[in-house]
Amino acid sequence: RFPRKIGVVTSSTGAAIRDIVSIIKRRFPPCDILIYPALVQGDQAPKDIIKGLKYLNDREDIDVIITGRGGGSFEELFPFSDEELARFIHSMKKPVISAVGHETDFSIADFVADVRASTPSMAAELAVPDGRALKDELTSLGYTFIRTVKDRLNTMENDLSAHKRSLKFLNPESVLRDRKLEIDNLLKG
Repeated sequence: RFPRKIGVVTSSTGAAIRDIVSIIKRRFPPCDILIYPALVQGDQAPKDIIKGLKYLNDREDIDVIITGRGGGSFEELFPFSDEELARFIHSMKKPVISAVGHETDFSIADFVADVRASTPSMAAELAVPDGRALKDELTSLGYTFIRTVKDRLNTMENDLSAHKRSLKFLNPESVLRDRKLEIDNLLKG
């Protein structure tokens, strides 16, 4: 739920990487990002993407991996439908978010990844929690905790007061004084 480091395999020059980085940093600033620049179109792209995925998958410090690219023609997105790439993604031990193209685009990588994101921006949103929402939730939990502790302290204070009154009533001196008064009243009467 709280990734410390996200690996990203995509082009280092496209809008997709800028969107991913800015959204992750805005939503969850403590998360680090490791970018593996790769070809995302052309005949060499599947092998280059696999190389990046393997590198990130083998690292102990990576919690989740995003791979993909922004939109393009069917041919430009075709490397993400490569069988070897699909098999590799399916075999990975780290969770993979596939973010290929735009909302209407699909690739085979989308179907074998752990999660399909409709866009690279959506992948970034899926990868990290919303820090502001977490802060609000923690603030609310803090207030609830304080209110619960105050209520409990008030209950304990009331119980203590009741016990004090009870002890005062059962105090041996008070009991002896009451008995003495009773005896005095009996002897007068």
